Amino acid sequence: MHTRVGAIRHRFRYRVASVLLDLDELVAIDRDLLLFSVERANLFSFHFRDHGARDGSDLRPWIEREFARAGRPLDGGRILVLCFPRVLGYVFNPITIYWGYRADGALAGVLYEVKNTFGDQHGYLVPVEDDHRPGAPLIQTVDKRFYVSPFLPIEGSYRFRLDEPGERLRVLIRLVGPGGDDRLIATQAGDRRPLTDARLLASLFTHSWVTVKVMAAIHWEAVRLWWKGAPFHRRPDPPADAVSLGRSVRPDPTNPGAL
Repeated sequence: MHTRVGAIRHRFRYRVASVLLDLDELVAIDRDLLLFSVERANLFSFHFRDHGARDGSDLRPWIEREFARAGRPLDGGRILVLCFPRVLGYVFNPITIYWGYRADGALAGVLYEVKNTFGDQHGYLVPVEDDHRPGAPLIQTVDKRFYVSPFLPIEGSYRFRLDEPGERLRVLIRLVGPGGDDRLIATQAGDRRPLTDARLLASLFTHSWVTVKVMAAIHWEAVRLWWKGAPFHRRPDPPADAVSLGRSVRPDPTNPGAL
C-alpha cells in the first residue's frame, strides 16, 4: 500500500508475491526446484546482476563488504534477501531488503537497496544495536539521498519499521519532509509460504504476473498523479557512493508502537 500525504493525496494498494531467500541456500534451491533457477533462465529466476554491484558477481562478498565498512562485520553469518524474482526473465525491484546476521546469529543490520525506473540504484545500510532484543520490531531512519519518484523531492528522510522475517512479515516506510511532515507512507505485509514449484505456479494466477504488474502499476499511478497536478521534480545525478548509512532508533517506552 502506498499513500501520498499532503496537498495532493493519492493512494493505491496491490497484491504482490515476494521471495525470501537465504543466500547460502541458493545452490539447493536451484537444484531442487523445477520452476526456479539461480543464474539461469527459467519461469522464475534470481540473478546476481539484478542486485548489489549489478555486475554479475557473487552477492555475498558485496554485502559483507558494505556491512564491514559500517562497522558490523558478518564474518560469514546468514544473509536473508526479500525481493521480487524474475518472471520469464523480467524483474523490477523498487526495494530489496537484506537482513545481515553475524556468525553468532545476532542481527547486525539491515540493508535497503532502492532502485528507480531510470536504472539507478542506491543502498541505505542501518546497523542494529548490540542490545537489540531478537523478535522486537526494528525502527530505523536514514536521510533520503536518492531520486525515486519525479513527484517527490530529494529532501527528507525515511523512517522504517519492520520485523525480522518470521511466519508473518511487516514493513512500514514513511517519507518525512525536513519539517517533520509525512509525505508518503508505504507498507508491505505478507504471510510466509513454502517456496515450492506448486506455490510459484499458483502465484502467477493469484498475484497476476507480479514483476510486470509492479512496473505497469508504477507508470499508471504516475499518470494519475500527473493528472491530479502533482509538481514535477527534475532528476539529479545519483549519489557517488553506492551505500549510505542510517541509524537505529530506540522505541519510546511510553509509546512502543510509534514509528
